[in-house]
Amino acid sequence: MPIATYGAVKTQSSNDIKNLPSKILLSNSYHLFIRPGTQILENAGGLHKFMNWEGLILTDSGGYQVFSLEGMRKISNDGVTFQSHLDGSYHHFTPESVIDIQRSIGSDFMMMLDVCPPGDANNDVWIDALKKTTRWAKQALKHYNNTEPKYGFNQLILPIIQGGTSAELRKRSANELLELDTEAYAIGGLAVGEPKNQMLDTTELVTEFIPINKPRYLMGVGTPADLIRCVARGVDMFDCVIPTRNGRNGQLFTYNGKINIKNAKYKNDHTPIDSSGICDLSNNYSKSYLHHLYKTNEILGYRIASQHNLSFYVRIMSDIRDAIKKDNFQNFANLFLQKYENKNL
Repeated sequence: MPIATYGAVKTQSSNDIKNLPSKILLSNSYHLFIRPGTQILENAGGLHKFMNWEGLILTDSGGYQVFSLEGMRKISNDGVTFQSHLDGSYHHFTPESVIDIQRSIGSDFMMMLDVCPPGDANNDVWIDALKKTTRWAKQALKHYNNTEPKYGFNQLILPIIQGGTSAELRKRSANELLELDTEAYAIGGLAVGEPKNQMLDTTELVTEFIPINKPRYLMGVGTPADLIRCVARGVDMFDCVIPTRNGRNGQLFTYNGKINIKNAKYKNDHTPIDSSGICDLSNNYSKSYLHHLYKTNEILGYRIASQHNLSFYVRIMSDIRDAIKKDNFQNFANLFLQKYENKNL
């Protein structure tokens, strides 16, 4: 899912994203609550109309963003009190109010409020986060069942499995949340500072607990290699800022590895940025030209690189689906990883 935190994928229009093609975006409840605010979104008829997007939207609950506001938030039993990163004003999120906010946004997939502890936390912190996340999930589901969508279409709700990198706690969290019997499940609290091997092992463990007919969403992951390795471990859905953020910093992803277009060796390289056909923009411009755009801080450079990286990510997921359908995933994965980073699955 391309990241559209504020209702926009940076440097891209809704039509650009539609042409990738991508069918779902991720926006953020916390940021949209802060601005433009739920009243403006309701007046517009919901986020889809506000941003002219006909595809699907998943909204994060804001739990991770509040977690990142250390020093500006306080987690209590009933929710989270935090200060706006814009003006310092105080706000309080509860499991119920986060559902109300997402009803106003009109997202197709709504994440429940959770507690996202850091990857290097101890067991006591993980247990406390797990307990609150389970309790809040039950409250959120009850409120979800007692409220109605505002814009005439159904909204699905997803709980978030926590537990750090503890196998015991992850199993406990999964079992408690599976009792809610929701349509899909998310794996949270990973890619937050823990070693990569622990992220992969924990992902593989958690997907074993989630029924095969329930989509599994690994939040905030990751690199192209992460996508391959986590699909191999049972994950279906991902989101990450890497394609657009790294693109704006001059890094492009290709089947043969990464390119830093700012490097001087591309100054006089008039070959296409990428000739694989995954992106019209990067197929039509040279590395030399894109290098020039970055050196002159032209916004077009960020736009080309972002669209190329997003196209690459969407193509990877399409290739993965095709390989799975052909019962050829492991071979495809190893070939990709060998070319991309000279490693196996």
